[in-house]
Amino acid sequence: MEEIMNEYVGQTTELGEQMNELCERLRLQEQTTQILLKSNKQIIDWVDDIVKDQEHFRENYFFEISDPRLKEEVTEYWYPDIASVEETLDEIVNHGKSIARFGDGEFATIYGRVRHKFQTEQDDRLAARLLDVLASEDDRLMVAIADNYGNLEHYSEQAKREIRFYLTRQVRKEHLQILKRDRKYYNAYVTRPYVMYNDSKTNRSQNRFENLKKIWADRTCVFIEGKYTALGVGNDLFSGAESIQRIIGPAENAFHAYDKILECCKDQAKDKLFLLALGPTATVLAYDLCKMGYQAVDIGHIDLEYEWFLKGQGCRTEIVGKYNNELAGGDKPVEIQDKQYQSQIIADFS
Repeated sequence: MEEIMNEYVGQTTELGEQMNELCERLRLQEQTTQILLKSNKQIIDWVDDIVKDQEHFRENYFFEISDPRLKEEVTEYWYPDIASVEETLDEIVNHGKSIARFGDGEFATIYGRVRHKFQTEQDDRLAARLLDVLASEDDRLMVAIADNYGNLEHYSEQAKREIRFYLTRQVRKEHLQILKRDRKYYNAYVTRPYVMYNDSKTNRSQNRFENLKKIWADRTCVFIEGKYTALGVGNDLFSGAESIQRIIGPAENAFHAYDKILECCKDQAKDKLFLLALGPTATVLAYDLCKMGYQAVDIGHIDLEYEWFLKGQGCRTEIVGKYNNELAGGDKPVEIQDKQYQSQIIADFS
């Protein structure tokens, strides 16, 4: 009996020790839980404060960056003053202005880089002439740049990606080094009415093309284009023109033939409208023709844009027989077999 009692007492003592140990563990766990709860509450409060700060930031930031006093400071980055597409087009159609456009290719040429297939060589003379055009203060000439420097909400997602990929801080800085803060520039995207916009599958694209067609409506036109550009061949883009003549330049590095092309232009009547699609060379040519008393419009990729619009896919696609530097293999089109096109050529420097 005594042995049983001793064994019972021993078990009771051991059980008591285990209970005490369990209670201590529970106490420590409760203490840890309280610490975690307190920490989590601090984290939750911290996150809540951040969210509130962001809300307050969004509400007030517009007023902060719009403070006119900021404009008095000299900052490394700033926003060029760029007219709307509508205002740019109005100046061409209703006021007879010429336009020289600067895009990524022209800026690359100025800085001695090769960016597009149609300009595969560094050309110091062309770079110098482009700087002359950029600095021009002739009221008859609109110097146009791409509206890439600020809000991009009206562009397609693909266009946004391409602009952001291109316009790095370094590239942006290069542009701003040679642009002027106190100058109004016009919109180089006036001749890019389709692919880059987020409304490309609405009737707004057609409206933009109809407005562009007013430029050459009932006008005697001279196209200066690269070999394989074939402006209007196979479509009705220029059907409203009174007549069309063509001066053909090289498909690539067209500035090599610049003097010959310009000399040929001098033989044309002053009332003729020059429409130019010749890469960076067209930018310089628009400037020189304007100084000579002509109206010259650098229309760039407008024909390809119209072809893409007619296909209605909202993206760039191959156009058989037409030079396209923006798609792989587009720089090797087939020879143009069109009798009307051939009959319109008055000079070929390709």
